[in-house]
Amino acid sequence: MNQITGTIQNIFSDRPLQEDEYRNESDNLIHCAKCKTPRQHHVVVLGKEMVVPIRCRCQQEVQDKEEAERKHREFLDQVSRLKANGLQDKSLREYTFANDKGYNPEMQKAHDYVVHWSEMKAKSIGLLLWGDVGTGKSFFAGCIANALLEQGVPVLMTNFSRILNALSGLYSEEKNQYIDSLNQYSLLIIDDLGIERSTEFALEQVFNVIDSRYRSKLPLIVTTNMTLEELKNPQDLTRSRIYDRVLERCVPLRINNQNIRQRNAAESMKEARKILESGTGT
Repeated sequence: MNQITGTIQNIFSDRPLQEDEYRNESDNLIHCAKCKTPRQHHVVVLGKEMVVPIRCRCQQEVQDKEEAERKHREFLDQVSRLKANGLQDKSLREYTFANDKGYNPEMQKAHDYVVHWSEMKAKSIGLLLWGDVGTGKSFFAGCIANALLEQGVPVLMTNFSRILNALSGLYSEEKNQYIDSLNQYSLLIIDDLGIERSTEFALEQVFNVIDSRYRSKLPLIVTTNMTLEELKNPQDLTRSRIYDRVLERCVPLRINNQNIRQRNAAESMKEARKILESGTGT
């Protein structure tokens, strides 16, 4: 045993000095010439004092920086994967707060939802975004989705047409597994509730998805062109079961009546006219 400890001691202590090192006279340990902190340390092993290598301050700073960079790269890779899975329509990646033109006076509430996300998740609080066609409901929801994805939060933004297409070719147990898989996302966003097919199969699956989310106690954001009155007074029992669950967990928020889609189209036409009338075409 003494031979082993002696060998270890020789390996660690008896090494030549590097160009950026010196031996400190007070502790007889190798120190860094740059930061003046030791690169060796006294320890006691099996009752015998030994000298072992350690990182000096500047070496530790380099190590910490490299580790931080590695973790940052891993985080960016994670965010990229989350976006690929959660934003099934690539155009949704443009729905960000940075691209907000300030047309929607309710957008501050989207910022607030993101800021208070931990509380929203803990209390299973979602949003019901309702209003006329083209008023920015999907953009509002997409801004929340992208902001949370940038924080590494798993979010899925989809619609029932896409979900129903996926479910139509599955057997009963596979359907259940698919619906359960939607709850792997911390936030589920269903765009355009009410435009899906109104068949018995479709409404049953819509209920199953909403009910599964309801029972999971995870937040849900829904956008719809229906009015709040229509949601509160559905035409049949099946829809009532669906909308009741949405209204219980999702705070209704009316998105303004301004047709942002038409406004954007008008601005695009204006820019096109400028280009065409400038006579600078090639």
